[in-house]
Amino acid sequence: MEFSKLSVKLWPPTQSTRIKLVERMTKNLTTPSIWSRKYGLLSQIEAEEDAKQIEAAAFAAANQHFVKEPDGDGSSAVQLYAKESSKLMIEVIKRGPVAKADGEPNILDKIKEYDVTTFDISGDPRKEIDAGDAEKLLKPLKEPGNKYTKICFSNTSFGREAALVAEPILSSIKDQLTEVDLSDFVAGRNEDEALEVMNILSLALEGSNLQYLNLSNNALGEKGIRAFGALLKSQYNLEELYLINDGISEEAAMTVCDLIPSTDKLRVLHFHNNMTGDEGAIAISKMVNNSPLLEDFRCSSTRVESDGGIALAEALGKCSHLKKIDLRDNMFGVDAGLALSKTLSAFSDLSEIYLSYLNLEDEGSIALGNALKESALSLEILDMAGNEITAKAAPKGGARRLAQAVVGKPGLTLLNINGNYISDEGIDEVKDLFKNCPNVLGPLDENDPEGEDYDEEEEEGGGGVGHELESKLKGLEIKQERSGRRIRKILVA
Repeated sequence: MEFSKLSVKLWPPTQSTRIKLVERMTKNLTTPSIWSRKYGLLSQIEAEEDAKQIEAAAFAAANQHFVKEPDGDGSSAVQLYAKESSKLMIEVIKRGPVAKADGEPNILDKIKEYDVTTFDISGDPRKEIDAGDAEKLLKPLKEPGNKYTKICFSNTSFGREAALVAEPILSSIKDQLTEVDLSDFVAGRNEDEALEVMNILSLALEGSNLQYLNLSNNALGEKGIRAFGALLKSQYNLEELYLINDGISEEAAMTVCDLIPSTDKLRVLHFHNNMTGDEGAIAISKMVNNSPLLEDFRCSSTRVESDGGIALAEALGKCSHLKKIDLRDNMFGVDAGLALSKTLSAFSDLSEIYLSYLNLEDEGSIALGNALKESALSLEILDMAGNEITAKAAPKGGARRLAQAVVGKPGLTLLNINGNYISDEGIDEVKDLFKNCPNVLGPLDENDPEGEDYDEEEEEGGGGVGHELESKLKGLEIKQERSGRRIRKILVA
């Protein structure tokens, strides 16, 4: 397809696209890889600042180029934008974290000061923890009569020797602990060592009576889940469980469900950014089904399709206390959308609903609008972006029906229906409904009123204008490749 046939320019990118690029670069700059093992890994704060500067510089260069070709569609500017971003990001990665002016950072700077009950070593500098570092860092936990009930080992990289130092210390205080955060604590370690570290700390904490457990950002997979088996099997009173960005496959999800003996008291369950799939979602749904007190459920970006979506929707129907639900970025489709509408119609306490990019289409979206009209009286946020909502459902237009369903909610702070195929007339109707509270209506700059026409051209072999910028920027990802027991990350320039 020739872009010139469409009256749509690729440049400049929307603000939301620029923000997404900054977020993607920040994630890449803080992701352990072969590069970070050589040059060091940036902290979250430093990476965010560098990513903003990179994007601003790349945008300025590309925009200057675009000014010289005002009659073009902007494709060359997009290419330059991606090229400059990639080049500058590589320079930052090779530069590594910036050391303090006074020389070597002090390992004790990692200890964050809170109150006498919280012990947190997630501060900067981010570095590999050896036995000596562990002795220094964990010294406060050895003090007789300490009152620590919450520990956080995030933003670190514990090796085997450091874990062996931590083992007796954690074992000695496990009975007083209620919250444990072991997210992102084996960064850059090879798989065998990482699994051994997990197993050592799992055994040290076995039998603790935790209310909060965070094992996110550890690339666990099924092996990692089993390495934490001793800890998980001993938890009967968990109220919050986080397994975000952990490589949770179908098998790993099933293992989680098999290991945890009880979820009767679970209030928060987060499974964001995993490769769970339908079978994994069905396994998670069994856990949800046995969590009557669940208030906050997140299963976004988990590759779940229709069957898994229906299973989750039906299980959530048992959670009468639900206040927040986040199922974004899956492939649910219409049938799962209809199942969700039946479930959500029974809830009065829902305050935040995130259902963007689920392929719900008009039928699923209208059903959800009808369900929410008489329910979710405390609704504050409804995110339905990117669901292929069009004007073809008139007179039951999906966007209008959603807007009518929620505009009267007294606590509503955001309705996001961006990234759909709503007609110009439909957008005007929605804006008119929100004329007394325009700040509640989210941006509509990425709505495509002729989106279905583009789809038809794509099916005939075209590339699609809407995807051009995103495709150019995909090269900025640090891709993960698995080979046997090794994980290597490669920057694709």
